[in-house]
Amino acid sequence: MSYSPLISTIILSFLLASTLLYRYGNWFRHRIFVTLIVLLAWYCSFLIIFVLPLDVISTVYRQCKEERINNITEVQNSSLIFNNGFNNACEPPWTNLPERVFTNLWHTVYWSTQLLTWLVMPIMQSYIKAGDFSLRGKLKSALIDNAIYYGSYLLICGVLLVYLALKPGIDLDWSKLKAIASSASNTWGLFLLVLLLGYALVEVPRKLWNKSNHSLILTESYFKVAKLSSDRCEAEETVDDVLESLQAVSLVVRPGHPFYVFLETILQKVPVELQDRMKRRQLPDDTPTDIPSEKALIRLHKQSIKSLQVLQRTETQWNLMVEKIFELEDTLKNQISRERVFKRTFERRHNWFRKYIYTSKIEWYWRCLLYCYTQKVLAILAGLLSICVVWSEVTFFNVYPPLSIFAVIVNVAKRNYDYFTIEVFSTIIILYLCYCAFSTVLKIKVLNLYYLAPHHQTNEYSLIFSGMMLSRLTPPLCLNFLGLIHMDSHVIKSQIMETSYTQIMGHMDVIGIISHGFNIYFPMAILLFCLATYFSLGSRLLSMIGFHQFIGDDEMTTDLVEEGRELIKREKRKRQRLEESFNSKRDYHERFPTAGRFRQSRNGNESTRQTEEVETNRSILKDSHALNSYNGTRFTSELDTRLLPNEEDIDERFGASTSINKRESNELDPRFSDQIDAFYRNRVGKPPRGIFDDV
Repeated sequence: MSYSPLISTIILSFLLASTLLYRYGNWFRHRIFVTLIVLLAWYCSFLIIFVLPLDVISTVYRQCKEERINNITEVQNSSLIFNNGFNNACEPPWTNLPERVFTNLWHTVYWSTQLLTWLVMPIMQSYIKAGDFSLRGKLKSALIDNAIYYGSYLLICGVLLVYLALKPGIDLDWSKLKAIASSASNTWGLFLLVLLLGYALVEVPRKLWNKSNHSLILTESYFKVAKLSSDRCEAEETVDDVLESLQAVSLVVRPGHPFYVFLETILQKVPVELQDRMKRRQLPDDTPTDIPSEKALIRLHKQSIKSLQVLQRTETQWNLMVEKIFELEDTLKNQISRERVFKRTFERRHNWFRKYIYTSKIEWYWRCLLYCYTQKVLAILAGLLSICVVWSEVTFFNVYPPLSIFAVIVNVAKRNYDYFTIEVFSTIIILYLCYCAFSTVLKIKVLNLYYLAPHHQTNEYSLIFSGMMLSRLTPPLCLNFLGLIHMDSHVIKSQIMETSYTQIMGHMDVIGIISHGFNIYFPMAILLFCLATYFSLGSRLLSMIGFHQFIGDDEMTTDLVEEGRELIKREKRKRQRLEESFNSKRDYHERFPTAGRFRQSRNGNESTRQTEEVETNRSILKDSHALNSYNGTRFTSELDTRLLPNEEDIDERFGASTSINKRESNELDPRFSDQIDAFYRNRVGKPPRGIFDDV
């Protein structure tokens, strides 16, 4: 008996959760309480995914021993059969653990995830977007917001409890109430899971296959960037309306007024750039001059938080999409190159990895040759997995003979005591189902407020939402997988030994319509949703009612593609003029290296000279573009033409509204330092914001 596999799985789950949270979140800028809660939610979900295969093989071994004991008892008078049964004794798996270990683990992990997803994170999410100025007010708003949302759930649960209490022959105790609660949560998750998988099981293989066609992906990207442009303009207009309201309030609420503290709290969340724009704005003559009430300021505070978060999200999506389009255009140009050296329109900063390992020649072979074949292979594998999943979902209720492909594979591995195959196979299938389900949630237009952006650009609201959905979907998804491999007796109606996970989950056996109908027949609806997705019925319907989707034979799609192409051409011309201006400035400094000494301050402060050079660069950019959209742009000693927003730009543009600290006005941009890596490694900045800092 060895606990090392379980310990390794626990460590792997924690490392994966922390790595992903570091990539998408920001450990040093988000509230520490939010970071820890999201980390715990992701960690518990990954722990369920990776520990469940260990529970499966442990159950297979215990079931094998029980069957051997029963066979030996029945034929104990036959020495021949007894000896054969003894010689063919069950082989223990290398991860054999006592049953009580999994039982205690599932009790802790499952109820922790349920507490987080149904109580802690919803209240935390409402607390973050609340506009109140006191701790009591924020908590009150969060509770009211969740009470309205969960009132329907409580009503349904109350009706079910009354029905069960009046039903003869049923005694409700604490264990049955827990089983009903977990089963209700799993039933809700199964309903959402079927909808998500019905879309993703077709869309994921199709997206992978389309990625091998760079021309098609580029056309679709033009379409998306045109829609993002309109979303960004709408977000900027919303922010302008909020700024106008703030300016009107600031004219009547002066220092010394009791509400001036509330106004300062709101203004602290507005970036400096937007505050300057607000001060330069001229209000219309019909602007109201009445002093607002506290409720009006609370409402304005909430609008400010939401509008700035939406603006940050659209800016991040725009920058990532433009960067992706530039790479696709460069790839298409380099595919016809005979030099077989990848050349970019805008060169990136070269580090040691790009200089010695991922060189331009290797990049050409990867992007122009190997990438397409790799995507096609992945698409074929994903398509085969999707077909197996759909077939198994439709036929898993048939036990003899087993028609579920997953059940057949697991049964063959059982007979051969191939525990390693069972573990690897179970992990791959669960991970694929999780990827299909979770990647679909954030693509729904209705949920466009939530977006996971890499490079630490995801806001707290989206992180909490991702933790909630991960905790709600993982338990029913794993329970559905156990039904696919015929290890859930309540679903397949067969007397088999259940896993410890299934025993903890509970079942709706007391409600016949759910136990005998919904849990068995509703997963078959995946086939209908997959057919609808394959023929793009949903996209065509949404396009007809005004939500434009990428459809090749649609006139609106063609118009948006052309609009996106023009937007990218305009963006590229801006970048090229920026590059030319910077090159001219750099050539001048190379020819006259001492020209900057006359701009030093009296005490000879070098940082002051560099700061003035930055301002000169900014003025050149403004003169050449006649635009104010690059006020937050910074320049390094080497030209960096990447469009991805860095931490300093996001700092200046969105400030405290997205839990991002602001630099002091006299702090030099760290990218001018010769020790950039050391700076980012040692940078801590202000302490992480507490959950009550804006109270």
